[in-house]
Amino acid sequence: MSRLATTFARLRADDRAALVAFVTAGDPSPAHTPAILDMIAEAGADVIELGMPFTDPMADGPAIQEANIRALGAGTKTADVLAIARGFRAKHPDVPLVLMGYANPMLIRGASWFAQALEHAGIDGVICVDVPAEEDAVLGPALRAKGVDLVRLATPTTDAARLPAVLEGASGFLYYVSVAGITGLQQAATDSIEAAVAKLRAGTDLPIAVGFGVRTPEQAAAIARVADGVVVGSAIVDALAKAGGDPEPARALVSQLADAVRTARVGVEA
Repeated sequence: MSRLATTFARLRADDRAALVAFVTAGDPSPAHTPAILDMIAEAGADVIELGMPFTDPMADGPAIQEANIRALGAGTKTADVLAIARGFRAKHPDVPLVLMGYANPMLIRGASWFAQALEHAGIDGVICVDVPAEEDAVLGPALRAKGVDLVRLATPTTDAARLPAVLEGASGFLYYVSVAGITGLQQAATDSIEAAVAKLRAGTDLPIAVGFGVRTPEQAAAIARVADGVVVGSAIVDALAKAGGDPEPARALVSQLADAVRTARVGVEA
């Protein structure tokens, strides 16, 4: 059983959702990221999503775009991302680590090289934003051969006809993008998220995590009542940026988010 599967199964048994916290590797520099990841894990994140810097992060809003620019400006390379992951795994053996990014840096050395590098670094899963399910062959088989989960994205425009293709070969969890847009700028209504999660659950046993636009503990709690996970990225990245890389404001935010997610279902009738 993978780390992701084990984590979501444990949380499901506890009747609570997971907090999935995102940061960009190398922002503001590769030297800062290990301490930031330690902080996030210690503040209560159940799963960590590590952004792989890229020049054209087309699914991301201004906060994460700027984080990518800062990371690349600091000289962050794929080797740095992998080294950061190895260090994190040595210190946090049970916390799932998912790499999020785009096809170009993932595939430039070949899918087999990439998958083997992830295995050696202790990375549990991959979200590749710009490789659709219909092009699974370019990355999916290599990841599965190394036991790395391929986390797929579903959106408000993923209809019943396409959903089986999205789910084919997916593992770890299903990431529901709650808005038809980029990260960080808008938030879907709770009712629409609840309806979407119900439809997705009818088609899969995978845990469903909801993200894009989740910024506050109150928003996170509302989603945690209906989904298996809540993904928060831009708000954490913003907190780090405003503090010049000092992890303390982000630690406080992650702690508040974790408390909100952990207690979201307490006292709520099933």
